[in-house]
Amino acid sequence: MTLAQFNQASCAHPFSLLGWQANSYHAKGTGMLLRCYLPHALTVEAFDIKSGKSLGKLEPHSDYSGIFELIVARKRKVAAYYLDVTDAHGAYRCIDPYQFREQAYYAVHHVHTQPENLYRQLGAQLISIQLDGSRLAATRFAVYAPSASSVALVGDMNGWDGRCHPMQRSDCGHWVLVMPEVASGVRYKYEIKDKHGQVLPHKADPMAFYAEQYPSHASLVYDQNRYQWQDTAWRERSAINPYQSAMSIYELHIGSWRRKEDNQPLSYPELAEQLIPYLQDMGYTHLELLPVMEHPFDGSWGYQPLGLFAPTSRFGDPDQFKAFVDACHQAGIAVILDWVPAHFPEDSHGLALFDGSPLYEYADPRRGWHPDWNSCIYDYGKDYVRQFLVASALYWLEHFHIDGIRVDAVASMLYWDYSRDEGDWVPNIDGGNHNYEAISLFKWLNSEVYNKFPQAMTIAEESTSFPQVSRPVDNGGLGFGFKWNMGWMNDSLRYISKDPSYRKYHHSDLTFSMVYAYNENFILPLSHDEVVHGKGSLINKMPGDEWQQAANLRTYIAFMFAHPGKKLNFMGNELGQSREWSHTRSLDWHLLAYPKHQGIQQLYRDLNHIYQGIAALHQLDYQQQGFSWLDHNDSEHSTLSFIRRDSNGDAIYILANFTPVPRDNFRLGVEHPGDYEVIVNTDSEYYWGGNYTVGSYLPAAAPGCHGKAQAICLNVPPLACLYLRKKDNKA
Repeated sequence: MTLAQFNQASCAHPFSLLGWQANSYHAKGTGMLLRCYLPHALTVEAFDIKSGKSLGKLEPHSDYSGIFELIVARKRKVAAYYLDVTDAHGAYRCIDPYQFREQAYYAVHHVHTQPENLYRQLGAQLISIQLDGSRLAATRFAVYAPSASSVALVGDMNGWDGRCHPMQRSDCGHWVLVMPEVASGVRYKYEIKDKHGQVLPHKADPMAFYAEQYPSHASLVYDQNRYQWQDTAWRERSAINPYQSAMSIYELHIGSWRRKEDNQPLSYPELAEQLIPYLQDMGYTHLELLPVMEHPFDGSWGYQPLGLFAPTSRFGDPDQFKAFVDACHQAGIAVILDWVPAHFPEDSHGLALFDGSPLYEYADPRRGWHPDWNSCIYDYGKDYVRQFLVASALYWLEHFHIDGIRVDAVASMLYWDYSRDEGDWVPNIDGGNHNYEAISLFKWLNSEVYNKFPQAMTIAEESTSFPQVSRPVDNGGLGFGFKWNMGWMNDSLRYISKDPSYRKYHHSDLTFSMVYAYNENFILPLSHDEVVHGKGSLINKMPGDEWQQAANLRTYIAFMFAHPGKKLNFMGNELGQSREWSHTRSLDWHLLAYPKHQGIQQLYRDLNHIYQGIAALHQLDYQQQGFSWLDHNDSEHSTLSFIRRDSNGDAIYILANFTPVPRDNFRLGVEHPGDYEVIVNTDSEYYWGGNYTVGSYLPAAAPGCHGKAQAICLNVPPLACLYLRKKDNKA
């Protein structure tokens, strides 16, 4: 280390030269040497913080500009000090950070023992320093950049000058500096030089808790403990078995759910005010947000994140996002976040080549570059990257009280050859296509989440037949709580988009899902991915004229709510929105002025409340005794009938007609004698249906059918789904 390195902004060990230097030799004698580096200073004087007495004026170094030195007697006690400085712009006072060597080193001693230590120790941590009986507020900055030759803190505190505050390198590759009087709201980044001494674009903090938008993308110091939560009752509620509970998820993109008159998106407080009453009225139990983690590009919808520890500041600050989650909980609504550990964009301020080396990504582009999304892939074999990702998941659960994470693009992580041509991927050690590193990461992630947050849930968006995705790690599974049923979604949408006259040839598209329904804990998703990129809105997938499109949609949604598995619907589906979703505009709320759209919305509302209120529709989703076919072979008439049951044996009968032809005098087998009633009829006038007469008196009588001793006779409306139950059912 030499003093010349300060002006070159290439100092890796500033504590060895700055601050109090014991037993130092100086041209004017021996003793305690106080040395400071202030590249813009003209004069500098040091003062004892406790007494306010002058320690003396520091003299400028004769050979190195910006270096100021003061010799004090060796017998004198080393004092905490502040500096009075004059420069070309005037005078100011500062507390020299290079006197806090011990506080800086402490930060990185135990970082890697637990993943949550990353967000407790790295990044910008507000701390206080004990000084002779008083406390000094400060921020400790720490960043991992093992291949860097030097790292400097730049920001509001130093005019973004990389010479002013070089950081201290630790033996394990962390760079640390304690900055007194730097408080919440101060902007900062890191100026990093690679191993060859080449300066990189200023990097945002990978562990930043708050960040600015374009063009700065600066990180901000944030007080993690300022917000006072009010959701104690929610957090301390009795343990709920999520597999036996109703789960109707409303998937939402914050920026486009509803916009103001000037087409600006709602803020977090405005969203809480408008969305939560809507969710309660509509009967949704869970809210799933497209990624709120900070991301540079609006058009990625959050799926190209760079700030895995910061809620996007597009809609407000982190405290306002906490207040939004808090309000959801107080209203009885669980909050799930989409979380993206599969890839990240290569924006210059982000993680790509962070310290001049592929620190976060695989070095080989056959593993480290994603052709589908033109983005970098995390290196799941590196301990630090694994800890970084697991820490991110735990962070949202701990600090934002999130109820679950839905993990995006799991299949792309599990397979080396995902979306790659032959020769464009590297096999694993056994010559296969499984990414063992990602598989072990998922197992560790899920173990950490469920051990530390037992009431939380993890959900995999996994589109292949990879085994045991939602089975416990101890039993050889990946450990997720749930998995999206992409097979059901693809098959059923393909079926419902067919002209009804051709559906009889594709009947298995509706029934095949029950062949594997109990292999995983499935969620049935009609997500944002199905209403973008030219796929059309949900209602526009339906064939026929305007009435038939609406009737098809109503039948399909009622079938979905009756099918085993939890439910997820993207915003706008419930409006029967005609336009494809766009992140640049609001949903088409004006459609609710028309009876058709009112009816579709009312059906969603009623289905949600009935689904919650009747245990047979959700309690045994993942147990075979909760479902049985009545008739799955009537392909000629495109009808389906089945039973859903609860643990008490109470039954709901489901009958769906997927043709525009009514089925009069239809016989439906039932298990018990008595009178039966229709509790859902998607052809009802309340839903803009044709109100075809079903029959108000539905007594069961012999002979039976569908293998049952009794049967009821009814008229089945065209393009309709019916839910029926015995009248004395106590459900």
